[in-house]
Amino acid sequence: MGMRPGRYRQWVRALAAGLAVVALAGCVSSGPRNPMADWVRSKNYDVRRPVLIVLHYTEQDSVEQSLHTLRNRNSGGRVSSHYLVGKDGSLYQLVSDEKRAWHAGAGRWGTITDVNSASIGIEIDNDGKSPYPQAQIETLLKLLDDLCTRWQIPRSQVIGHSDLAPRRKVDPGPLFPWKQLADAGFGVWPAADAGDPAPGFDPWLAMQAIGYDLQDRAAAVRSFHHHFRGMEGVELDAEDLRVLWALTRLPAGDVQP
Repeated sequence: MGMRPGRYRQWVRALAAGLAVVALAGCVSSGPRNPMADWVRSKNYDVRRPVLIVLHYTEQDSVEQSLHTLRNRNSGGRVSSHYLVGKDGSLYQLVSDEKRAWHAGAGRWGTITDVNSASIGIEIDNDGKSPYPQAQIETLLKLLDDLCTRWQIPRSQVIGHSDLAPRRKVDPGPLFPWKQLADAGFGVWPAADAGDPAPGFDPWLAMQAIGYDLQDRAAAVRSFHHHFRGMEGVELDAEDLRVLWALTRLPAGDVQP
């Protein structure tokens, strides 16, 4: 059966539009192209590979409020994270693992200065003043196991927001159960039997070796106290030195700033 000229023209336009969509989809999936260069596609490439996991608390009243904040512009500008863990153990993903979320801001951990580009951010529904429910921590541990396994992130490379930005941040705060995470194999934790520091031990060099930025030593000590001792304070004491000595005695693979 023949096709009338008008219907034929409609069919041609529809076909052209469909081919344009397919071509555009191909361009998007291939990533941005530089118009200055001839495109000769190679199959030898990979996605972004995070090497660090950063834990935050939301300091808000509910998961719903945090989901809104993490998906929209707020008073401080746009912010996001890869995951959000609810108090009841519910888990939400907002940004794909291989994409760069805006969760860390300015700061550094060891030699990593662009933390957003090198990390996965996990927000935890907590107002900053309350204990973390067990259901929430159990979900977090499952998520950490999944991320470290799939992305081959060293399990020692799980830190808090305050660790990388001690002058600006305090989350996930002194109530966060870092020891429970360490018992499950995530982060670093001092051995109880490491003993006293050797003569001449320098605690500031030890803090740098762990990953802390010492531009503001008082702020760094506060973050260290939150993480390893669950307390406030901006001055090192004898117990801090024992903790730092124990952390520096860990196997080399366990501390990788």
